[in-house]
Amino acid sequence: MKPAWEQLEKAFEGSKTAIIVDVDCTADKNKDLCSKYGVRGYPTIKYITGDTDPMGDSYDGGRDFDALKAFADENLGPSCGPANLDLCSDEQKEAIAAYQAKDISELKAEIDAKEKEVADAEKYFKDEVQKLQNKYQELSAEKDEKVKGASVDSLLRAVVNAADAPAGKDEL
Repeated sequence: MKPAWEQLEKAFEGSKTAIIVDVDCTADKNKDLCSKYGVRGYPTIKYITGDTDPMGDSYDGGRDFDALKAFADENLGPSCGPANLDLCSDEQKEAIAAYQAKDISELKAEIDAKEKEVADAEKYFKDEVQKLQNKYQELSAEKDEKVKGASVDSLLRAVVNAADAPAGKDEL
């Protein structure tokens, strides 16, 4: 899939309406970003437009260049928004008008509150995962100690093996 993705990146290079990016979610520096956008398995393809969830929608189509390009051509690019009202449904136009009627500081506060909710959820998740990791390490150490304590002394095993061995060789 990597060659097809790189070909798609080149096809949209310089586009004013769509950006194709590749994020390595196995790299430590990208783990927060990938977690924020709900990437759990690899490879995962997500796309974000004015109509998708702000965290992106999953792409489940073909993974070859032709399928990726066809999807991008059809779904990425200008979308509904204050600059493209002609692309909006009546419902979307009403929502935009309602937002535009509010004070910008109120809208920013609403965004900040939502972003804080996301940050709090991420922090809670990380904290709980750390607790699980700590518990795992504790249990692993406990198990290692128990296994070590329960291991059979090699001399004990040697005595038992010697006792179980045939009494001697038969001579002719």
